Amino acid sequence: MKILFLEPYPIEGPSSRYRVEQYIPYFENNGIRCVVRPFVSSRFYNILYKKGFYFQKAIFFLQSAFKRLFDIFLAVRSDIIFIHLEAFPFGPPVFEWIFSKLGKKIIYDLDDAIYMGITSPANRFLKYLKCPSKIKKIIRISNHIITCNTYLGDYAKKYNQNVTVIHTSVDTEKFIPRIKGANETLIIGWIGSHSTTRYLELLKDVFYKLSAKHKFILKIIGAPAHNIKVPGLKIINLNWSLESEISEFQSLDIGVYPLPEDKWILGKTGFKAIQYMSVGVPCVVSNVGANREIVKDGINGFLASSEDEWLDKLSYLIDNEDLRRKIGRAGRKTTEEIFSVKVNAQKYLNIIKTL
Repeated sequence: MKILFLEPYPIEGPSSRYRVEQYIPYFENNGIRCVVRPFVSSRFYNILYKKGFYFQKAIFFLQSAFKRLFDIFLAVRSDIIFIHLEAFPFGPPVFEWIFSKLGKKIIYDLDDAIYMGITSPANRFLKYLKCPSKIKKIIRISNHIITCNTYLGDYAKKYNQNVTVIHTSVDTEKFIPRIKGANETLIIGWIGSHSTTRYLELLKDVFYKLSAKHKFILKIIGAPAHNIKVPGLKIINLNWSLESEISEFQSLDIGVYPLPEDKWILGKTGFKAIQYMSVGVPCVVSNVGANREIVKDGINGFLASSEDEWLDKLSYLIDNEDLRRKIGRAGRKTTEEIFSVKVNAQKYLNIIKTL
């Protein structure tokens, strides 16, 4: 059996890395030939969300479009086409339509509410080229739909009943708890990207009030251009890199995951909570969306709905190292049992075998 995997981003893109790339070894070990074709190359991805670089972006886009046309020939020789998010970033679902007319089985993987048509601020003008209405069309012509949470699952079921919810997962043989104990000075951390840094501002007052009573360091990974400042609080602001991602998660004593409550967030995976939990780091997360499916308040993490709850629960963890260890162990156990690649790879394989 041969599967053609079409994804929007290279391995540096978190959704492609965790929804497609990390499962490839499991598929190949089960006799499946895998061909992975990202639309955006690693060099393109390096400038994609930076302001400017318009000429370079145009050249890279043309190269990517040509490569995607070549993928039609690869599709002819494939048994199943696995599409993560979309085959082409603009216009109607032309490629998906071609694949269906070729008689190919299509698995469609949706892990964001991209049908809302939200565009990165760095490339805001491209929203006029988007065609968010195509998502429901892709869902209709696909043979099976995989979503990252029940909210997106319910959306997909409006157009196709063949839907399976598989949460974004981690490789628990790589994401492991650190060996050493707590840091000399406690570190509260947030790891994200340019597109999610605005959510960190939701905790600015919380950090300010917290720093007046407790000594800690705030560590921000993945948003070096976002210069958040809190008077009297030491802040470490570092670039994200694929090589250091796991060690940065392990370096934390407490993880935070602030989010607003809106329809776009309801389509999110809640994956940052899973990453914290996988390395045994207790987390406090906003009581919204998929976070409610992942975190059991006071058992494997904490849910916070107000500024007072953020302050109380973070203070509780700061003051109690034994509690941090207990919550961290419970979070790790949850990840191993529910959100690990080992567990969820079999779900993918079952879908593939059924098709």
